Amino acid sequence: MRCEVRVPASSANLGPGFDVLAVALGRYLSARYEPDETIGELRVVVRPELHGGRNLVAEAMRYYASSTGRSLPGGTLTVDSDIPVARGLGSSAAAIVAGLVLANELCGEPLGRSELFRMACELEGHGDNVGAALFGGVVLAVVDEEGPQAVAVPVEFPLVAVVLVPDALGYTSDARAVLPRRVRRVTAVRTAAHTALLVLALATGQPDLLRTAMTDELHQPYRAVLYPHLEEAIDRALVAGAYGAALSGAGPSVLAFCSPERASAVQRAFADLLARRAMDGEALVLPIDRQGAQILRADERGPVSAPEAISSHHE
Repeated sequence: MRCEVRVPASSANLGPGFDVLAVALGRYLSARYEPDETIGELRVVVRPELHGGRNLVAEAMRYYASSTGRSLPGGTLTVDSDIPVARGLGSSAAAIVAGLVLANELCGEPLGRSELFRMACELEGHGDNVGAALFGGVVLAVVDEEGPQAVAVPVEFPLVAVVLVPDALGYTSDARAVLPRRVRRVTAVRTAAHTALLVLALATGQPDLLRTAMTDELHQPYRAVLYPHLEEAIDRALVAGAYGAALSGAGPSVLAFCSPERASAVQRAFADLLARRAMDGEALVLPIDRQGAQILRADERGPVSAPEAISSHHE
């Protein structure tokens, strides 16, 4: 039986929530598997642009099979994605979640979403992006005595994300390499306070708190060395009316939270920055995806329309 899954992009950290907070965004990776007994194994026929990286959908499917002791039916895997790769928008997390959910569906869904989340954390190394990709909305990833847990953070007011997506690539390994091995106690205390304020602002419908809550000094000041556009992008977004803004994941993308009414102004501010700096890239207005990974039935399939973007390209 043909099986298909669709998984959203995500933006992690949201400022101070380093490796623990993420939001699902309305761009998607889809993976379709068509069993074929004559093949006898998993065969990948279409892959998204991976910039030399691995196909994590197929790897996650094989990991699921080896971890659960189950056998996947032979067949053809087709992957399509409009999530920019290596831009800080959770492309790897979406691929991992897609592979696990797809394999679970092919095996008759023996595992619940919480078990799939723990498996995704093992592959990804942390739970922020995979939690948002799997469950949708804003997710707080924590670890307790039972292992990784994903806790939903309600968003109690209309909210959209405007994302500046440079064409230049950013790699998590590089973004982590510039971070200090130790932080001052005052930095840790302020980071904890801002993270708590961020969750409070979203859950209690106080968007005016986001400007302060999304301020970060744990990782962004160091990553600004890699991304010279970061501080200006945040400033321009705030001037244009965004509630708050931050580096998206490991970068180089920058995310701004704003009301639907201010989205166009913030998008224009990002587009102006691209033009002024002669940077190739685009400015996207993305909804918050509140459903997470979805199995698409035959009557639910259809093209996923990409949001309108303002682009800047220079020869």
